[in-house]
Amino acid sequence: MLPIFDGHCDVLFRLDDDSNLSFNKENGLHSSAPLLRKGGAKVQCFALYIGESIPEESKYSNVLHMVDTFFNQVIEPNQDMVLVRTKQEIDELQDHQIGAMLTLEGCDAIGHDLIKLRTLYRLGVRSVGLTWNHANSCADGALEPRGGGLTRFGFEVVRENNSHKVMTDVSHLSERSFWDVIEAAKYPIASHSNVKRLCDHPRNLTDEQITALFTNDGFIGVTFVPKFLTTQAEASISDILRHIEYLCELGGVSHIGFGSDFDGIDETPKDMKNYGDYPKLVGALLKRYSEEQVKGFLFKNFYDCLPG
Repeated sequence: MLPIFDGHCDVLFRLDDDSNLSFNKENGLHSSAPLLRKGGAKVQCFALYIGESIPEESKYSNVLHMVDTFFNQVIEPNQDMVLVRTKQEIDELQDHQIGAMLTLEGCDAIGHDLIKLRTLYRLGVRSVGLTWNHANSCADGALEPRGGGLTRFGFEVVRENNSHKVMTDVSHLSERSFWDVIEAAKYPIASHSNVKRLCDHPRNLTDEQITALFTNDGFIGVTFVPKFLTTQAEASISDILRHIEYLCELGGVSHIGFGSDFDGIDETPKDMKNYGDYPKLVGALLKRYSEEQVKGFLFKNFYDCLPG
């Protein structure tokens, strides 16, 4: 089974939201421990996403609670699940082990406080998305009508990411914010975004944005969100392959991977219901691309984009 490095899932949000769920059982989650093992996971990024309904004064404590959930349900009960923060720690994983990497989806939780951000780095966060879909103290998001760019504080956050060798994630940014990040960030990625030319959704990226990411040694994780894959009623693996093919045509064969967004979506592609279905996608890729290219899509391309 080829190893997989998936750039985004929201299982921590699901676990925090519903105490009846368990990461260690197949009980309705898309990316539980049994499913990660079944699907061939080698490194999984676990997003820290704070819902918009959480009061401002409670957001940071909420994100810390989610970090606690990560250690209590993902790391401590599973001998094969290991916190990873660097390439070296990934290299040190044993064959049976799965690396677990924390990411921050939106800086709402830190307010205007860089100490809170640096604390999250120390807890293991290795990628930071400045916004979710709307505006905050850092930037405008993809669904913010005014379409503004980074704020002064947003640029400070990017500089902090750079100095700590932390990736800056553009997936939820407005287009102007995206271009600000491209100018300022040393390690830009789009953890879970697709091609706007193929599916005209505000969360997808234009050809120019995608090319800029590639030129800046960035990475794009093709996501399984149906409404980012197709305008048709139902999405499938063939739609995922269509986005991969287009990204390759733009010169991204060494910059493409996956950011499933499992557990952050209500609907999935009809033939990718959960992480356990990854082998279906792997099989479809191997029919179109060389094994070396598929290994890149599944793991190596994202690994290569990690700060040294």
